[in-house]
Amino acid sequence: MRTPPLDDLDHAILDRLQRDSRTIAESIAADVGLSAAAVQRRIKRLRESGVIAREVAVLNPKALGQAMTFVVEVEMERERSEVLDAFRYQVDADPNVQQCYYVTGAYDFVLIVIARDMEDFEEFTQRTFFDNANVRRFTTSIVMRPVKVGLTLPLPTKRT
Repeated sequence: MRTPPLDDLDHAILDRLQRDSRTIAESIAADVGLSAAAVQRRIKRLRESGVIAREVAVLNPKALGQAMTFVVEVEMERERSEVLDAFRYQVDADPNVQQCYYVTGAYDFVLIVIARDMEDFEEFTQRTFFDNANVRRFTTSIVMRPVKVGLTLPLPTKRT
């Protein structure tokens, strides 16, 4: 699907929605100077075109017993497409993996992983790394305190 050209009003709408997707069209309309119906039409177009990929509830991991976060760098044994694809599918299906990036550099993947405790993380490492002959090595950093967590994108500011 082709991305439509976006103007300053689209950017203003997207800025509001990415901070709080429950913001009602009337509130956005008042801020951007459009009617609520015009805002709703634009939001519909942004959803249909894929600019708005998903709308989700952001949950507090600690409140749900997922107290620990890990940054894991993974080096694969081989860089064959079937090996990489198999690992991608494996981590995509694992609920402990919050984010996975295929990267350049010394490692092939960087994962953001959550776990209840160290025992839970050890079980994750066993099934994901030790039981996988295609993983050469991995290194883990334990997040001591999240400083910034989010998925908001910088948007162009209004032109004057």
